[in-house]
Amino acid sequence: MFVAMNRFKIVKGKEIEFENVWKNRDTHLANVPGFKTFNLVKGDIKEDYTLYASHSIWNCKDDFINWTKSEAFRLAHKNAGQHQDLYIGHPNFEGFEKVI
Repeated sequence: MFVAMNRFKIVKGKEIEFENVWKNRDTHLANVPGFKTFNLVKGDIKEDYTLYASHSIWNCKDDFINWTKSEAFRLAHKNAGQHQDLYIGHPNFEGFEKVI
């Protein structure tokens, strides 16, 4: 199993707009080999931002890497730059392989 996460710092007051972007986008993940599940989770609220993370689970790291090189990945991310006003900095990627 492989867990892929991106952490996002979202400008305080823009949380609903950020959540709506994710609710209304097509992730193009439904038929991707090795994809298991996806969640967008909300974390701590800080003085100037709210922490979020996208969290996807894959059969293995190779399945995730193959997706990042696919047309489905390009389609899912084609409009990512349209909402830069919602973010503080760039997303921070973290990947984890199952140990136990």
